[in-house]
Amino acid sequence: MTLSMKIANDLKESQINLKVVIAFIPIAFFTYLFHEFGHWTFGEILGNDMILSLNNSAPKNGLFISDTDALWSAIGGPVFTILQGLIFLFLAWLTKSIYAYSITFFAVFSRFFSIVFGGINLQDEARIAAMLGINKYVIAASVLTILFLILWKCTHIMKLKFKAIGYYVVLGVVSVLIVIGVNELMMIE
Repeated sequence: MTLSMKIANDLKESQINLKVVIAFIPIAFFTYLFHEFGHWTFGEILGNDMILSLNNSAPKNGLFISDTDALWSAIGGPVFTILQGLIFLFLAWLTKSIYAYSITFFAVFSRFFSIVFGGINLQDEARIAAMLGINKYVIAASVLTILFLILWKCTHIMKLKFKAIGYYVVLGVVSVLIVIGVNELMMIE
């Protein structure tokens, strides 16, 4: 069996086709916006006049009403990412949809990618830990553990083999790079 035949077989076994590959791009944008919407929602609920963009949410005037509001707004992003994972885990369980799996996967992958490759000190989890006065790795490890458990369960529900995750990681990296590129282009304005 040639390498291209093996990859084609792996992709079929992993339920990855052209539609799934193309769907990963809007899934990436949705995931980033949903995460930021979590920050925005918590900030707004607490009375802060918030702005929202593809990879940022903050008070319009640059300052939260209180430090507690800043903490809760920081918590909002990871909470919404976990919520996304849980909602689409449930949908994958109900429908066995590879698209629901893809959205669950990307929720997990986006936090992992951000924490590991985006610099932990720049991430929500490190800011939350700093505001709570605890080790910066505690919150990151907690969030990632919850997300990895969600992904493990979803992978099991979909009856995917471990190697499928490798293919989804490749899709995830490409999608993250597209989101980062678009975000950078939007900031040039």
